[in-house]
Amino acid sequence: MEFRLPSEHRMIRDTVREFCDEEIEPIATEIESEGRYPVEIFEALADLDVMGVPIDDAYGGLGGDTLMYSLVTEELGRVSGSIGLSYAAHVSLASKPIEYFGTATQKERWLTPLATGEHLGAWALTEPSSGSDASSMDTHAEPTDDGWILNGTKQFITNASVAGSVIVKAVTDADAGYDGISTFIVDSEADDGFSVTTEWHKMGLNASPTCEIQLDDVFVPDDRLLGEVGDGWDQTKKTLDGGRISIASLSVGIAQGAFDAARSYAVEREQFGQPISRFDAVRDMLVAMDRKIERARLLTHKAAWLADEGKDVTRASSLAKLDASETAREVAEDAVQVLGGYGYTEDFAPQRFFRDAKLMEIGEGTSEIQRLIIGRELGL
Repeated sequence: MEFRLPSEHRMIRDTVREFCDEEIEPIATEIESEGRYPVEIFEALADLDVMGVPIDDAYGGLGGDTLMYSLVTEELGRVSGSIGLSYAAHVSLASKPIEYFGTATQKERWLTPLATGEHLGAWALTEPSSGSDASSMDTHAEPTDDGWILNGTKQFITNASVAGSVIVKAVTDADAGYDGISTFIVDSEADDGFSVTTEWHKMGLNASPTCEIQLDDVFVPDDRLLGEVGDGWDQTKKTLDGGRISIASLSVGIAQGAFDAARSYAVEREQFGQPISRFDAVRDMLVAMDRKIERARLLTHKAAWLADEGKDVTRASSLAKLDASETAREVAEDAVQVLGGYGYTEDFAPQRFFRDAKLMEIGEGTSEIQRLIIGRELGL
């Protein structure tokens, strides 16, 4: 779909692509093995002015659109799923809700440092006892004279241990169902009672911190309520529409990275006197991988374009996320197969992409939940 991209989009994509190839790719395996969040990479991304690609330039962003952001996320995922994941969570989950629902004062105070890359952000929805049923939460917020007291536990929160602010969902009216959920901005560096209790070692994506956080009588003033009381669930649904486009973009990048590694190996590796890419079995596998990636990319770009047109993207974002995430896993698995025994070693990238890809089918709603959403959108 490159021929349809505006020149500004191509320029940003190419700039980030060059940065990824020169600065991230050489350390991608190292940071994953060490489980190290690469702060220097995110500082450099801030210097490139891409930490707030789809955020209004009045608040430190680049003023780009969803499609431009999608392209940047794909390029990051192409070399490092971990960096792509932390970036996507920072933009679509931690920054965009403040732009969508915040007051001018809240945007100036909380969105600007996110968009400029002064610090990373996190978004806390999931809890130990609520996974796919995200609305079933125990974290609650009790009103006081001048604010709210938050108590609860949030689970599997990307970036929590390196974030300067965390958007937290909490129940403000236990009898109101979906209408009893509200959203708060927590200062993770200054608010007493906020703590990261666990940083998970995962199957993949270990350079992106995934945490359990505890809220013990955390006081937040009234000006940290995002939107109105009871708006939390509607805000969540809109945020997740964008989040699914993020994961779709990241998935396309992971798939592309795995394919590139497999194709390069197949062209160079010789058996029986010729490159293995010339054998039907390997060639056909690579062709199928390329076809799947192009399909997933087109679905993702369509969803991003619809978002930029102000259309309802619930179905489109779910379709893109479902297809791209499954494509990432399938392509990465086939990439391991193309490399054979080498593909199973940590010296080669496909195993890393394979491990990273699996989360794409889980985060931002599992594949099963995406099928449920699409079915509902189809009236089924």
